[in-house]
Amino acid sequence: MTAAPGRADRVFITGASSGIGAALAREYAARGAVLGLLARRREPLAELAASLPYPERHRIYAVDATDDGAVALAAADFIAAKGGADIVIASAGISHGTLTERAGDLPVFETVFATNVGATVATFAPFIGTMKSQGGPCRLVGIGSVAGIRGMRGAGAYCASKAAVHSYCESLRLELRGSGIKVVTIAPGYIDTPMTRLNRFPMPFLMPAARFAAQAVEVIARGHSYRVLPWQMGVVAKLLRLLPNALFDLAFSRAPTKQGKGEA
Repeated sequence: MTAAPGRADRVFITGASSGIGAALAREYAARGAVLGLLARRREPLAELAASLPYPERHRIYAVDATDDGAVALAAADFIAAKGGADIVIASAGISHGTLTERAGDLPVFETVFATNVGATVATFAPFIGTMKSQGGPCRLVGIGSVAGIRGMRGAGAYCASKAAVHSYCESLRLELRGSGIKVVTIAPGYIDTPMTRLNRFPMPFLMPAARFAAQAVEVIARGHSYRVLPWQMGVVAKLLRLLPNALFDLAFSRAPTKQGKGEA
């Protein structure tokens, strides 16, 4: 998206202290954007901001993305300081292996949904009214996952939460049609981040986070409604969606599971 003459894009990113969120922050900052960066951990957030071009232009918020009230206050501060927002990216996300029969995994399900789904809604909500009043092209960006295309063994919480992000963003896209706000859903495949480095299985088409961010920024600028990155995983996702259940179950019922919370 091209900023108005004489003004940089104003971009607010949650989950910004590491992984995809940090990579997006670096990419946008390199393109001259003014950033609002939100994450739980203040120290890595401050280190990231200090490493960006013109660090004094950016604002950081050491806030848990699942704290709706704190997120709303951060959003209000950013809007007041920068006069609005052009792009809001809900990038906060966690992943833990889960088994429904395993004692203690119900709270893990709840935490994963609160972070991956609830925090996405809480991130977008405070910005919508302001974005409508701005009159220019704005973007709300949900970070889904190819894991949301089909459920995988041992990843019920993560897969279901990302499927929910996809459906939620689709609903929001319809709600905001004609408002000047475009809703963009990006479904990453395997991106090289601290979260994926814990995976105990092969990761085809593993993509460096910086390359993902560069491509994602272009997708956001064009206002695509949905895109899988890298594109090769988009092909895989379509094939998985078309695979009959009997064949899907046969192929993946013995697949390795994700690491559970607290596992070494």
